[in-house]
Amino acid sequence: MRVGDDATVTLPIADEVALGDFARRLMAVLPPAAFIALYGDLGAGKTTLVKCAAAVVGIDPTEVVSPTFGLIHHHTAGQGIDSGATTRIVHADMYRLSGIDDLAETGWDDAVVGASHVFVEWPERIADALPADRIDLAIAIDSPTARTLTLIGRGPRHAEAVAALANQ
Repeated sequence: MRVGDDATVTLPIADEVALGDFARRLMAVLPPAAFIALYGDLGAGKTTLVKCAAAVVGIDPTEVVSPTFGLIHHHTAGQGIDSGATTRIVHADMYRLSGIDDLAETGWDDAVVGASHVFVEWPERIADALPADRIDLAIAIDSPTARTLTLIGRGPRHAEAVAALANQ
């Protein structure tokens, strides 16, 4: 499973309930300042996954909406999964960007500083700006409810998290 500093796991997800269970397991193993690049077609469930992850750390999932027009949304919970610490999730959607030249105008650098977890939809639009240490999470649509998740942990911190998911 390990190649260098990378780790890969593929997981079947039967439905939204199973996605919520996966989000609980993911959030439990993520390193501090985790970065998750979300790949998948429209309707694959990228925002739904972020809603589930937000719920795990005490953020109202109804507050999590697609950031397609706002580009970057910030969500904060006073009670995190690690003994009451504040958790800040940054949820970004780069679909409307044509490349990294547009990134500076979004306030990206300021947005990600100090974030507990950064989730980025359409990361391929800013590929050259992605951190080397991250999780690439691809969501494939198998049926109206079922998905297949493929996670690649890049760099030692995120590879360790993906390896932990594979061993659960």
